[in-house]
Amino acid sequence: MSEPTETIEGWYAYHEFRTIDWTLWKNSSAEERNAVLEDYLDYENRQLAIGESHEGSFSLYQMAGDKADLLLLYFRPTLNDLIVAKNDFNKIKLADYTVPSYSYTSVVELSSYLSKPGNNPMEDPALQPRLMPNLRNMASHVCFYPMNKRREGHDNWYMLNKPERVQLMRSHGQIGRDYSDRITQIITGSVGLDDWEWGVTLFSEDPLHFKKLVYEMRFDEVSARYGDFGSFYVGSTINGDALYQVLSIRE
Repeated sequence: MSEPTETIEGWYAYHEFRTIDWTLWKNSSAEERNAVLEDYLDYENRQLAIGESHEGSFSLYQMAGDKADLLLLYFRPTLNDLIVAKNDFNKIKLADYTVPSYSYTSVVELSSYLSKPGNNPMEDPALQPRLMPNLRNMASHVCFYPMNKRREGHDNWYMLNKPERVQLMRSHGQIGRDYSDRITQIITGSVGLDDWEWGVTLFSEDPLHFKKLVYEMRFDEVSARYGDFGSFYVGSTINGDALYQVLSIRE
């Protein structure tokens, strides 16, 4: 049997994509819409307080395309914490005007070689920001996609020996490192947690960098031969105050 790769796990991640029920929203009264937005601001402030206490992180994004209107992105220390965050949103008024269109559950994952022997990775100052991401420090645009390593015939990633995988990933990773000054990348593992094996979340001030990075990686053997990709979601960060403008209706 090929030897598995050891990994370091950090906080759990939950991507929840939601679509606005515009008909229901437009048919509501101005008073109701204001109450919904005030309620969301209270919710957002509670989420930001969790971030300030270093017990998790949260950000809201408005999405391009028709796959979703909003992305609620959470990082939490435990899976139960994610479930609480999800249920807390479902209790606020905005949830009544939105419909879940896709969700993804995973956990932050790093290669074990980054950890110093004998050290707790979660207490390593060099690894803490990567294992426990602070979304308030991220760039304004986001791109998310799930992916698998292929398991078909001769193109079976899991039948390669470990040295082969390490060598392939070294060249694959170099492409990402070449974009490190323009893109922040968070890899989350989801084997046994969701339908795909990994989620990739990219952050950049210029969304054009997403296109350039993903295109360049298409020519790398890891992606070209062994990578299968799900749908891509792209958007930009938005806070509760800006949400007023997104959801405002002319009377």
